[in-house]
Amino acid sequence: MKKGNENFSYNIESTDNGIIVGWIYNKTNKSPTYIHVIIDNQEIGKIDCLETRQDVQNAFNLPVNNYGINFLIPYRFYDGKEHTLSIRLPDRSPIPLPSPDDPSAPLQESICFKINYIPEIVSHADGIVHGAVRGWALQRKSPDAELSGDVVVSLLIDGRPTTQVRADLYRGDVAAALGCPPNCGFELPIPLHFRGNTQHTFEVITLPEKTPIPGTPIVSSITDDALETRLVTLMNVIDGLHRELSLLRKDVRSLIPKRPHTLRDYDQWARRYYPLRRNLAAKERALEANQLDKNAQPLITVLCPTYRPLKSDFEAAIHSVINQTYPNWELIIVDDCGKSAETTNIITAFATQDSRIRPIILDKNAGISDATNIAMDAAKGEYVVFFDHDDLLEDIALEVMLRAAQKTGAKLLYSDEDKIDQAGYFLEPNFKPDYNHRYLLGCNYICHLTMISAETMRAVGHLSKKYDGAQDHDFVLRATEILKPEQIHHVPELLYHWRKTPNSTAVTVANKTYAVDAGVRCVKDHLERTKKKAKVSSINDLTVYRVQYSLAKQPEVTIIIPFRNQYETTKNCVDCIIKNTSYKNYKIILADNWSTEKDTVDYLESIKENKKIEVLHIEEDFNYSLINNKAVHKSHSPFILFLNNDVFVEQKDWLNVAVSEALAAPDIGAVGLKLLYPNNTVQHAGVVVGAPAIGAHIHRGIPANDYGYIGRSMLTHEVTAVTAAAMLVRRDIFDAVGGFDENELTVAYNDIDLCLKIRKAGFRIIFSADSIAVHHESLSRGSDDRPEHETRFFLETQTMLNRWESEQLFKHDPAYSRFFRVDHQPFFELVEPELLTSGEVDQSV
Repeated sequence: MKKGNENFSYNIESTDNGIIVGWIYNKTNKSPTYIHVIIDNQEIGKIDCLETRQDVQNAFNLPVNNYGINFLIPYRFYDGKEHTLSIRLPDRSPIPLPSPDDPSAPLQESICFKINYIPEIVSHADGIVHGAVRGWALQRKSPDAELSGDVVVSLLIDGRPTTQVRADLYRGDVAAALGCPPNCGFELPIPLHFRGNTQHTFEVITLPEKTPIPGTPIVSSITDDALETRLVTLMNVIDGLHRELSLLRKDVRSLIPKRPHTLRDYDQWARRYYPLRRNLAAKERALEANQLDKNAQPLITVLCPTYRPLKSDFEAAIHSVINQTYPNWELIIVDDCGKSAETTNIITAFATQDSRIRPIILDKNAGISDATNIAMDAAKGEYVVFFDHDDLLEDIALEVMLRAAQKTGAKLLYSDEDKIDQAGYFLEPNFKPDYNHRYLLGCNYICHLTMISAETMRAVGHLSKKYDGAQDHDFVLRATEILKPEQIHHVPELLYHWRKTPNSTAVTVANKTYAVDAGVRCVKDHLERTKKKAKVSSINDLTVYRVQYSLAKQPEVTIIIPFRNQYETTKNCVDCIIKNTSYKNYKIILADNWSTEKDTVDYLESIKENKKIEVLHIEEDFNYSLINNKAVHKSHSPFILFLNNDVFVEQKDWLNVAVSEALAAPDIGAVGLKLLYPNNTVQHAGVVVGAPAIGAHIHRGIPANDYGYIGRSMLTHEVTAVTAAAMLVRRDIFDAVGGFDENELTVAYNDIDLCLKIRKAGFRIIFSADSIAVHHESLSRGSDDRPEHETRFFLETQTMLNRWESEQLFKHDPAYSRFFRVDHQPFFELVEPELLTSGEVDQSV
């Protein structure tokens, strides 16, 4: 302890870790006092020394106990550099200080200190998605700093470093939850040779601190692609053999296909696609140049209501219109009384430079709907395009949309779109299906870019303030009420960029919660206008909606279950139906394909008295199509439900939901259930058709509560095919198209073929996301991978290709995007841009 001059007693006990600890009091009146803290010869503060120090009070018999010093050196000095520190008494005399490195050293009037702050890491690994470890990471660079990105992360596999990236991918969900910058995500691709059936340990750490990220390590095998898994497993076996097998190993490596672009590297894909698509548009423009006259270049009005936009985004939006390759447009900008001189000046300046820009400055705030209505009333064009004030049009957007309108005669057209973040990355493309009314009830998938004939726009009427937040969804729904489906056309091109900002609904709908309620109301009102009774609700408080049709009647449904032996499986299937089906008007036909095992025979004998169950014995070689066709002929019900005996229903209203979907419109021919694996992941959420896969189950393997691609796993919508493992079909349509093909498609693809025949006959097929069952796939019959089945499977594949390959429905699945590959991983792997723009892949208008 060091006693000071005659006026003060004090002791500085420590200056470790940037904290000055000690005590001081005025000896004259035994009162608390203060000190001056000086760093680098500059006083940074006069500190009142009032911390509780009972020990000091007791030691000196003082009247109070608040004489303590506990001062944190400001964080700006936590920079790893050397600084000098001195402390002075109220009379400015120095207080000797202990050395921070050697407490036993003599006291000094000033000391040097250096504080290295290790950034605080806030992070999490989400898991392995599509062959990459995905997550996010943020850092606090100083104790008082805000969370920021720019964290470097490394992937360790089995303890060995493999790859590292900077966590700068857009994560709007993290930004919304933590209020931090959105570019903090990472995806660490797992190298090919670690894929296969072998388990590995995957750990993510931050660099250079090597801080482990929560959520790892993950112990797993990577088998997200069956063909790849088999080849990689074989490769790993070969790698362990003698060096004389090196040539064979090289050959096997060459068989492994190069991985295509995926949604994970969409930005790279997009930067290749856009220039190629512009070149294609230029060629199309040149071919049509000699054929166009003035009438073929109608005026297009672009409507842009605006309210206090960010200057840079607003100017970029206007430039994206000015830069259109199609020249005959007008841009109506409505300044919705934002009371921003900057915005008004921008609008005025652009209008002065280009006479095609028409400003409307409102004296009173009208809101998004009425501001748009004012622009609609002012439109002079033959076609009208809706445009947000901070988004971007591709420079060929108007040209491509108009060309499609002129070729198809469509009155309402929409394109594909993607998003662009604040760092300029393209992300989250919305590759849309062709017109899909059932999907439109679940979400406004049409969104951007929308172009409508002015005549149709005026017939639809103004936007309604009643639906602010979902006013565009309501407008499109009202348009569908006066247009025929063939007058609504999807232009399968990326023509619009929706800008993601922290306050945009492109980041989180939480910024506009009123939009959820408005969306529910607009869908409900649309259904009422079209004379459909249904309950509409938001799914998880998002702008995606569950529509549950009312079931006024219960037509009879015959459930057909083919089986051979497998007593326990079949009994479980039937028991689940009887126990868990609230729908009353059904019966079951058990199509017995030559069962011989005693347990099965006894079971069939025991259920003879159940009036809901009929047993049909079919003593022929296994032919799935034939068995089901014969069972259908035994029934007189208006609806047939084909059900595998390894599908177990647990949801009480599963059949009510399926039948209500089938009765929702006269042109619905079939309804497919959502099937889950026993581990609660998706087995079936619709089937996409096309070569080379013939038919591929979409969203296979994702969690049951995952939304899938743009909500497609959670939303009921129109598809081109569903699996007959759980498919409800109208009996009259089944008969009209000839049922299952029992001659050439005895086992595989018969359900795909049936669906294609139904679609070709003009009927729709619905995937019901709200009618759910559990499918123990291959528990009943087994796999087609066995050698004895290969010839049959090859012939059935050829039958499908010969029958459907030239059909537009098969070449371009209208419920699926041409941008995605049909094989491997639907809704994830992308067709290469060169194929999309060269004519090698079928391209609709």
